[in-house]
Amino acid sequence: KRPFTLKDSAGNTIQAHTVVIATGASANYLGLESENKYKNFGVSACAVCDGALPRFRNNPLGVVGGGDSAAEEASYLTKFASKVYLVHRRDKLRASPIMAERVLANAKVEPVWNSAVEEVLGEDEKGVTGVRVKHLQSNEQRTIVATGMFAAIGHTPNTKFLRGQLQTDDKGFVVLKDPYRTTTSIDGVFAAGDVADPIYKQAITAAGMA
Repeated sequence: KRPFTLKDSAGNTIQAHTVVIATGASANYLGLESENKYKNFGVSACAVCDGALPRFRNNPLGVVGGGDSAAEEASYLTKFASKVYLVHRRDKLRASPIMAERVLANAKVEPVWNSAVEEVLGEDEKGVTGVRVKHLQSNEQRTIVATGMFAAIGHTPNTKFLRGQLQTDDKGFVVLKDPYRTTTSIDGVFAAGDVADPIYKQAITAAGMA
């Protein structure tokens, strides 16, 4: 009902006739303690944001994932890396056929099938120096030398606080009533940026929507 009533974490109550939801989406990580330790020191979830940094140039890198995001990240990183290891839990990518074909045809990409990252290796001064992966069928472990690891296993929109009051898709992204505008399922409530963008998730598209 109008005016809309919002309650924040400090216990304050705010009323407004218009609300813009712009809470973004959080990148998904593997949840490893070692991964968290080296975030911004070789661990990233955005190749476009960080791929050109000096620590990644002309060095081997690891990408974790098997969907379109992972294929795109790996393909992009081949512009800078000497080699890209694509670590995936299955023996076939989940990415669309054309994306999978493109990334696997790149001479710089080496798939690491049926494997999962067990630990991110590194040093306090150097940051990431490699990743330890385990083959999920044989349990055999190997160490891949790399100066960076990119998690490409999707994003989770920050919409839990809405508690179902706005229409969202099956992944939690706010559904726009008109895809060319920022209107939502409730008149007077708008959404902009990654919270309503399951496709691009880039700063420039978020700024354009804003």
